[in-house]
Amino acid sequence: MDSVLVVDDERNIRALLTRVLTEEQLDVHTVGTGTEGLESAADLDPDVVLLDIRLPDIDGLEVLRALKGRHPETAVIMITAFGQIENAVLAMRSGATDYLEKPFEHLDKLRLAVRRALDEVRARREIHRLRTLQEGQYRADQIIGESDSTRRLRTMISQLARSEAQTILVQGESGTGKELVAKGLHYESPRRQFPFMEINCAAITETLFESELFGHEKGAFTDARTTKKGLMELADRGTLFLDEVTEMSSGSQAKFLRCIQERVFRRVGGTRDIKVDVRVIAATNRPLEAQVKDGKFREDLFYRLNVIPIVIPPLRERQEDILPLARHFLLESNTRFHKTIRGFGPQTEKLLLSYRWPGNVRELKNLIERLVILGASELIEPGDLPPPFSAPLESAPRRSPAGDAQSLADVERDYILETIQRANGNKSKAAKILGISRQTLRKKLEER
Repeated sequence: MDSVLVVDDERNIRALLTRVLTEEQLDVHTVGTGTEGLESAADLDPDVVLLDIRLPDIDGLEVLRALKGRHPETAVIMITAFGQIENAVLAMRSGATDYLEKPFEHLDKLRLAVRRALDEVRARREIHRLRTLQEGQYRADQIIGESDSTRRLRTMISQLARSEAQTILVQGESGTGKELVAKGLHYESPRRQFPFMEINCAAITETLFESELFGHEKGAFTDARTTKKGLMELADRGTLFLDEVTEMSSGSQAKFLRCIQERVFRRVGGTRDIKVDVRVIAATNRPLEAQVKDGKFREDLFYRLNVIPIVIPPLRERQEDILPLARHFLLESNTRFHKTIRGFGPQTEKLLLSYRWPGNVRELKNLIERLVILGASELIEPGDLPPPFSAPLESAPRRSPAGDAQSLADVERDYILETIQRANGNKSKAAKILGISRQTLRKKLEER
């Protein structure tokens, strides 16, 4: 039951508040002095405190400051005499959630103020819970793997997270874990107390990009009915993560360049410069140097983003990570789906190690999740694996009819085409088998 502490020296006020708030199914406690209020708060850790601004022993503002210092998540509603607006303003500046004037002529206003305060406390505690969960989930040591490249990656994330680096570029194929790296950089840094905002540049049109990133003023365009803060402003003192940055249009690239050069921007329709302190992490699954050479990405923006590059190798190049990752995902999936599968048979492990993983870690995670959902035995055996694993892929590259070794891109393309064929031409199903998005599948097919 939510608890409320009333601190007021007037007995009739305490009685009224007790009656009204008890009817709201709240656990109500009352005291008559500031000293008793602080002592009761220490014992009860109340959700909401209704605090009179004038008390016989300690000034209410002093009690407010002490309460917020010792119980930062507690919401405090100040009770003021009619006409004491200046004191109410001081109280709000000192951390009060709201204020009420007495005598309480409208009890519904009292009920509404307490309900709002309780909603604020619940939201604050949920944010704290999620932040604590994310800090543990996205630490560098949560990046699973035993390969040298993964060990180096963990070390680099820990070093960069605590540095003053403001712009970082993360490169790697689809499914390698670029977002996980970005969150590791945020949640291991002093910025973790502030927002981690993200935007997928491939999922937003050029016309909406500027409004989404920089925000807009009311009336800036037809549908701008209210002022809106953009992600850059919301991420102030935190981190902004731009995924698939190569999909940003040329016009958007120019606007974004000025912003990250100076960390200054204007909302759409605005006339005021807004300065922010934001760490920008950009990610791409395409070689940016090649995009610059082809004229698809601005060279000056590339150099601005590429201050500190992080390259995540594909899973096929760090074979030592495959089985540790598979066991980690098995444990996760067992917990999620209430299963007790112990592990993988020896032949299954060989098949997992011999596979090329075009969808990288995401494909491996999707596979293990599916095997756990459908699994009915203690061990996952080769017969449980889907068609792509029925014949292990040779570690040596295939050869073309002319006898020349194929490039890695050609091998990957051939395998994707085989998977589409096995899926009877259903590209959505093939993308799911590969552990990549349909959009990524389309891009890989278009690449020559």
